[in-house]
Amino acid sequence: MTQTLFFMTALLPHGWHDNVRLTIDAGRIAQIEPEAHAAPGDERHAIGLPGLGNLHSHAFQRGMAGLAERRGSGDDSFWTWREVMYRFLERMGPDDLMAIAAQAYAEMLETGFTRVGEFHYLHHDPAGSAFADPAAMSVAIAQAAGETGIGLTLLPVFYAHGGFGGAAPNAGQRRFVNDLDSFATLRERAGQALAALPDAVLGLAPHSLRAATPAQIAALDAMAGRAPIHIHIAEQTREVEDCLAWSGARPVEWLLDHAPVDRRWCLVHATHMTADETHALAQSGATAGLCPITEANLGDGLFPARDYRGVWGVGSDSNVMIDASEELRLYEYGQRLHHRGRNILAAAPGASTGAALFGPSLAGGARALGTAAGIAVGNSADLVSLDAGHPGLIARSGDALLDGWIFAAGRGAVDCVWRHGRKVVTGGRHIAREAIAARYRARLAGLLA
Repeated sequence: MTQTLFFMTALLPHGWHDNVRLTIDAGRIAQIEPEAHAAPGDERHAIGLPGLGNLHSHAFQRGMAGLAERRGSGDDSFWTWREVMYRFLERMGPDDLMAIAAQAYAEMLETGFTRVGEFHYLHHDPAGSAFADPAAMSVAIAQAAGETGIGLTLLPVFYAHGGFGGAAPNAGQRRFVNDLDSFATLRERAGQALAALPDAVLGLAPHSLRAATPAQIAALDAMAGRAPIHIHIAEQTREVEDCLAWSGARPVEWLLDHAPVDRRWCLVHATHMTADETHALAQSGATAGLCPITEANLGDGLFPARDYRGVWGVGSDSNVMIDASEELRLYEYGQRLHHRGRNILAAAPGASTGAALFGPSLAGGARALGTAAGIAVGNSADLVSLDAGHPGLIARSGDALLDGWIFAAGRGAVDCVWRHGRKVVTGGRHIAREAIAARYRARLAGLLA
């Protein structure tokens, strides 16, 4: 099916253009006409942006948002939050996961994310045994993506150990654990589940240096081939200390020295790095996967953004709050608080901070998720329109629209979203929001009863 969209202004790969007419055929952009005239039958909108990639999500954690916000008897941290997470998922089955993931994916689309990297490690039944279909939980993720329309890069997670040096997993991790053979079978079946989705991508993810041995990471790299490879790394200071005790090296240092890290790789968090590690990560071509809302919620720390000169993108991770603009805003605001200044990440004097956030996150998200970025011929028609009448966007043009959206308007300015040419959000709401939300409420009430 061919359709045409007309934007009064749109952000193309080489900057903003007015009166942009897009022809979309079979879900992809077939023609771009800047400075054009609208034709009868064109669907008209004010401001057009390419959709962003959400490079790191644990969809099931959307259901536990807010449940870990009670202070414990000691110091709360990622490690105490993790115990709440283990308890939350104890009874979750494929139908529960599908309902929660669909809710999360609908919310992502409503905020301007059009593709998600699902870092998926909840594989087995509550006893820790494989389902009859070993990829039943991956199938549920694919079904949620199909229902909502979001683009999916599925990253089945390999998880075998509970700590550095091949330590045995604990009881809370029983639903995650595979050996290499069972993981290969699971991943193959997960790939079959993606066949019905347009432009889905299958990658993989060693969970962390804690959960996979060096030999297993090497085998996973070979298994991936040219597909995306993601890994949690250097999120917590305790993780850094444990890695030093195990190997004599820091996590990012060890990985860069012992694995063929290149543009296929996404190092998620990479929060705690030395200057040398920061430089080496940038030179590797890998993407730094940053999750500012979750990193703030967990008290992880701040990525060394001002000194990093490499590829990066953002993700919603724990999905405690889902908002593309908020991830970008908090990324900059964290640097402002740390460095006690303003416009820390702007490219040059007089340059837009919004543009310095949006452009790199668009490119980095696409690289990490194994797709192409931007409004360009041949690319998937993953598009976002903003409401020019929103108070945060009045009388703005060019990069000032990005500044207004990220720092003043937020998700309330998102009007419509198209994913692979299909309009899935209109008036700021997903087209199936009511049904998705009703099922989510029912399933979550059962899990929390």
